[in-house]
Amino acid sequence: MIAKSVLLASAAALLLAACAAAPAPAPAPAAPPAPAMSQSEATQRLPALFARSDDAALDRNPLQALARGDMRNADRFGNYLEDAYFEAERAAHEAELRELLSIDRAALSPTDRIAYDVFRRNKEQALKGLRPEVVALSVVRPINHFTGMHTFYPQMVSGRGAAPFRSLADYENNLKRMDGFAAQIDRAVERFREGMARGVTHPRLVVANVVRQLDTLTADGVEGSPMFLPVRNFPEGVPASERPRLEQAYRDAIGGKVNPAFIRLRDFLRDEYLPAARESVGLTQMPGGAMLYDMAIESSTTLPLTADYVHQLGLSEVARIRGEMDAIRQEVGFQGDLAAFFEHIRTDPRFKPESAEALTQGYYEIGRKVDQRIGTLFRTLPRTPLEIRPYPDFIAPTAAGASYQQGAPDGSRPGVFYFNTYDLPSRITTIMETLYLHEAAPGHHFQVSLAQENEALPNFMRFGGNTAFVEGWALYAEKLGPELGLFTDPYQRFGHLDDEMLRAMRLVVDSGLHAKGWSRDQAIEYMLSNSAMGRTDATAEVERYIAIPGQALAYKIGQLKILELRARAREALGDRFDIREFHEQVLGTGALPLTVLEAKINDWIAGKRG
Repeated sequence: MIAKSVLLASAAALLLAACAAAPAPAPAPAAPPAPAMSQSEATQRLPALFARSDDAALDRNPLQALARGDMRNADRFGNYLEDAYFEAERAAHEAELRELLSIDRAALSPTDRIAYDVFRRNKEQALKGLRPEVVALSVVRPINHFTGMHTFYPQMVSGRGAAPFRSLADYENNLKRMDGFAAQIDRAVERFREGMARGVTHPRLVVANVVRQLDTLTADGVEGSPMFLPVRNFPEGVPASERPRLEQAYRDAIGGKVNPAFIRLRDFLRDEYLPAARESVGLTQMPGGAMLYDMAIESSTTLPLTADYVHQLGLSEVARIRGEMDAIRQEVGFQGDLAAFFEHIRTDPRFKPESAEALTQGYYEIGRKVDQRIGTLFRTLPRTPLEIRPYPDFIAPTAAGASYQQGAPDGSRPGVFYFNTYDLPSRITTIMETLYLHEAAPGHHFQVSLAQENEALPNFMRFGGNTAFVEGWALYAEKLGPELGLFTDPYQRFGHLDDEMLRAMRLVVDSGLHAKGWSRDQAIEYMLSNSAMGRTDATAEVERYIAIPGQALAYKIGQLKILELRARAREALGDRFDIREFHEQVLGTGALPLTVLEAKINDWIAGKRG
C-alpha cells in the first residue's frame, strides 16, 4: 500500500481523492472523429497537449505541485472543498478531452498511442466523478480516518514529508499554507453539515476513528504537533537570526489557528455528527451507495467487474491459498488443524519482534539480500534512494502494517518504506520478507521511482497511475521472493501466503461489506479464520475497507492480470522469453490501466515472434 494513496500520483492526489468533487454540469459531448493528419502534426500536438495539461493542473493544485518540487504556488494550500475549484477541474478535463479527440490516433507511434489511450481514459474517468449525482453523495463526506487532509497535511509538512524545509522561503511559505489549511478544516465542517441535512453520512465507526486521530493530533499541544518539527530542526539554509522569529510564528500558527480548527472539527464530529451518523458500514446501505460502489469497483480495478464476480473470485482464491498453507503446516510438522496453526503463528513468541529496533534491523538485512540479486530480474534500477522507518506515532494506531511514500523525482527526497511498531506484540515477523518485497523493492519503490525518473514519459504517466496496476505490481513483486533468494524458511513462505491471503480475502470482505450486508465483526472474524493476522491488523484492515470502498479490490485483480500476461508471454516466446525484458515492458510506461497494459504486452509478444 502506498502512503498513500488511493492512486499513486503524489501526496496531494490523496487529499484530492478524499475531498470529493462539488456539483458540476454533465460532461460535454465527445468531439467527432479526428480528421486524418500527418504523423508529424500528430506527434507535435500530442506532447504539447500533455505538457499544457500538466502545467495547468499543477497551477490549479498547489499541493500536487509542491509534492513534485514545483514551487510556483508554494505559499498556497488550495481551496479543495470549494465549488469553484471543482468547476475549474471539470472545465479543464472537458477541454483537454475535446482537444485529444481532435488528434488522429492512427497517425501516432505505438508508444504515443499508449499515452493517448491512458490520457483519454483518465479524462473520461475524471468527468464521471464530476457528475452531479455522484458528487452530491461524495463532497459531503470530505475526510475519513484513512484519507483526509487532517492527517495527510501534518505529515507532509513535518519535515519528513514531501514539503521541503531547506530555506527561509520554505518556512515562510508553509506559514502561509497553514492559514489555508485551517480554513479548509473549517470548510470540511460545513460540508459535513450539508450531508447531515440530506441523510448522507459516514458510518459511526469511521467518525469515531477520525475523532481519535484529532485527539492524538492535539493532545500534546503545539510542541507535540508534527507541524512543529521543522522549527526543531533548522537547516543551514535558514539564518540563525531568523530562527527565533520563525519558531514563535509557528507556535502562533499551530496554537492559534491549526489546533483550534482541529478542535472545532473534533467537537463537531463528536457532539453533533456522530449521533447523526449511520450505524451501517456498507456503502450500498447509504442512499445512492450502490451506484458509488459500482463506480468504485471500476475505478479501482480499471475493469467493468460486478460485485458478485469479485466476491466469487475471492472465495476461489481463498480456497486455493488455504490448500497451500495447509501443505506448509504439514511440512513443519505442526500437530493440529489450519485454524490452530494460524493461532500458533499469531501467538507464539518466536514470531513476535523483540523490539522496534530488532524489526528495523531485520528489514535492513532483507534489503541487503534483495540488493544482491535484483539485477537478475531487472535491467533498470531506480536512482532514487530508499529508506526504512517506523510510522510516526500520530498515524501508527490506525495505519496498516507497512506502506510506501514515494521519493522526489530528482532524488532529493528518498522513497520511504514505513513499518508499524504500534502494539508491537500484535506484529508477526513471518511477513517481513513479503512486506519488504511489496512496499519497497522491487514493489512500490521500483514501480513509482522508475516511472517518475523516466523523463521520456509525459508527466501524467510519470506521476499518475491507477490502483490496479500500482498495487497489482506490488503484489506480483511478492511472487519474486524465491528468485531473489528469499522464502527459504517455510515460515516466511507461509507469511507470503498469509499476505496473499489478505489480498484474496479483500475481494470477499470488501464486496461482502459493501454489496452483501456484512457487518464489521463478521468481516473481522472472516479474516481471522482464514489467516494468521492479529486482531489489531484485521480490525484496521476492515475499517479501512469501510472507509474507502473498492480500493482494496485492485491488489489481487492487478496481480492476477500481470501473472496471466507473464504466463502468456512465456508460453508464446519459449526460449526467447527474458524476464528482465518482460519487467521492462510492464514498468517502462508508468502505471497503465489493465486493458492498456494487456494490449501493450500482446503487441510486444507479436513483435518478438515476428
